[in-house]
Amino acid sequence: MKKIINTLLVLLAGITAFAQTDSIQNRKPLKIRHAEPLYMDLIRDLGARKGEKEWNVGYGLEGHKKYTASHAFVEYEFSPVNRLGLEAEVPFEFYTGRIGEQAGDVPRNRLEGLKLASQYTFLVSQRHQMSMAAGYMHEFRTHSFYSIDHGRGMLKGSTVSPFFIIAKKWGQRIHSLLYTGPEWEFTPAESRRQTFCQVNASMHYVLPSGNFVGLEVNDEFSSEGHSPVFRPQMKLVLNQRLALGLLAGIPARAREGGLSFMARLVFEP
Repeated sequence: MKKIINTLLVLLAGITAFAQTDSIQNRKPLKIRHAEPLYMDLIRDLGARKGEKEWNVGYGLEGHKKYTASHAFVEYEFSPVNRLGLEAEVPFEFYTGRIGEQAGDVPRNRLEGLKLASQYTFLVSQRHQMSMAAGYMHEFRTHSFYSIDHGRGMLKGSTVSPFFIIAKKWGQRIHSLLYTGPEWEFTPAESRRQTFCQVNASMHYVLPSGNFVGLEVNDEFSSEGHSPVFRPQMKLVLNQRLALGLLAGIPARAREGGLSFMARLVFEP
């Protein structure tokens, strides 16, 4: 794990140094406006420019056979230099058991942890209306409030995820995006390491006002297989700085998971 993290940190340091050089030369990079998916949102806009920042607040519900999960998060994104985006996110999980279910079948409420991420747009092509970016996300996962209160400590494990993004505009209205990469989940106390691969694709129809409708498909591959989730969504631009995103989640295989709903409020100060 240390070798993986050290390698990624060196890579990100190189990206940051390149971005700082670009900023010093006062070159304002080209930026193509791509529709950003609402569930697996980006760290910052592709081709982000120095000084850009954004707050996101979200809330969602997800039905399960034995309980209902409530998700909430607060997220801050900013660009210290051209084309480099940084993000910090604090997600929460709260669970409500269904009538008649045993308490042991319901997960315990928790602060999910702290997510830190960076993203650098290394290609913006005006000719092809395409942007490409690479990034890295590190999540410090925590124990439930109950476990912390009973002496388990706060930190449960870590999740590391380098990722790649490619986005393209097809004419004036159609936007497509692919977000993919491996994910390693480490839980030291259980001597457990899991490996996943994320594949998240989206297609949106964007109006001149910035409002859009679209579909996002989130899939995660592991040794146990995969189960895609389809997320129809829409974004409403309320004013120049405020937008509201609404989406539903429809799993392809309704085993333990069920339908879900999420709302995301986006504020650009």
